[in-house]
Amino acid sequence: MSDIDRARAEKLLAAEGLEGMVLFRPEAFRYATGLAAGVATMWGRAGSAIALVPADADAPLAAVMSDHAAGNARPIDIRTHRIWIDGVTVANATSIDQVDAAYRAGGNTGPRPETFDQDACFRLLADLLAERGLSRATLGVDLDFMPAADFARLKSLLPDIDWRDASDVLRRLRLIKNPREIERLRRAAACAEAGLENLAQAAHPGLRAADLSAAWLSGARNEAARNGHALSGHWDYISVGADLQDAGAALGDGDLIKADVGTLVDGYSSDGARTFVWGKPSPLAADIYKALLETFLVGVEALRPGLRFGEVHETMLAAMRRRGFNEYYRGHFGHSVGAAAGIEEWPFLSHDNAIVIEPDMVLALEAPFYANGIGALMIEEQFVITRDGAQTMNRLPRELISLG
Repeated sequence: MSDIDRARAEKLLAAEGLEGMVLFRPEAFRYATGLAAGVATMWGRAGSAIALVPADADAPLAAVMSDHAAGNARPIDIRTHRIWIDGVTVANATSIDQVDAAYRAGGNTGPRPETFDQDACFRLLADLLAERGLSRATLGVDLDFMPAADFARLKSLLPDIDWRDASDVLRRLRLIKNPREIERLRRAAACAEAGLENLAQAAHPGLRAADLSAAWLSGARNEAARNGHALSGHWDYISVGADLQDAGAALGDGDLIKADVGTLVDGYSSDGARTFVWGKPSPLAADIYKALLETFLVGVEALRPGLRFGEVHETMLAAMRRRGFNEYYRGHFGHSVGAAAGIEEWPFLSHDNAIVIEPDMVLALEAPFYANGIGALMIEEQFVITRDGAQTMNRLPRELISLG
């Protein structure tokens, strides 16, 4: 099922003078069509999966995708191209001759490309556009993904299209989440936190970041399995001790453990962090954490509809200044979360960012501090914005958590 809000897309596209948009980024393809883009996207080249989103909200979606990824599903208008993977559908075959006949019966004969045929994909797109009366249209494309060489090839094969950059339109669409997306992000946050609980239980002197990472992932996977879903990905940035460059440091008395982690559920990534200490922290580390917690809490209060992203940054930086950190300066104090290729989805809670906070945004708010000689400290949570403010998706305590 598509996650795109077609009515909102119609308004945004109309405001940019676009008659539709053509999406090539794998996550954007899935967002628009509800379909997995397939393995032919692994090289980061444009064409193996293409989504056509007409500006008219009543006009049906369409897609170009590989025969391997499409399978037998046809929830929308799909045109398929052949990729390198050989496959055939057989029924009750008992001989190789019958398998060969199945190839011919399905029209599945002839050589396959080395990977995928980009020109063939672009020609299928041209067919779709012609059928929709869009052969000479003004169309948006996600140029923040499209490789320059691929865009040049697209323009050479479809020269009558007026191609415009629709990257900002797509980002603004994806910034407001629907209930399905919010649920995926809730599940991802719950799995990541279960992992943090397992990490805390497993921690003991002598363990290294790699050991704690394994404990975190085990707990996250167990939580996913307990709730009947699988993780589609995971990531973590875990540090141990005072030397931030020493990935092999062993946990000892007074050492900090910063765990910035996320799991992916159906491609949607959570983002959250907690800080632990084995035993008691140093007085300076404790003071720094108090400042971070105060900063985080004023940031939560500022996550309200109608305020600008930049106001959240200003509020949090002012809190650090009040605690005496006159040289501390974060480029951002958080960001949107969703199905971006990376962990951090645009936009950012950064200085002078004029984007206004709206209901149904899902934002990660973070207050980090990194110092070689002390260690890393961080608080980060995931919030869904409601009409009344920010509702956390997390449940673990925000205080510096003492272990052992």
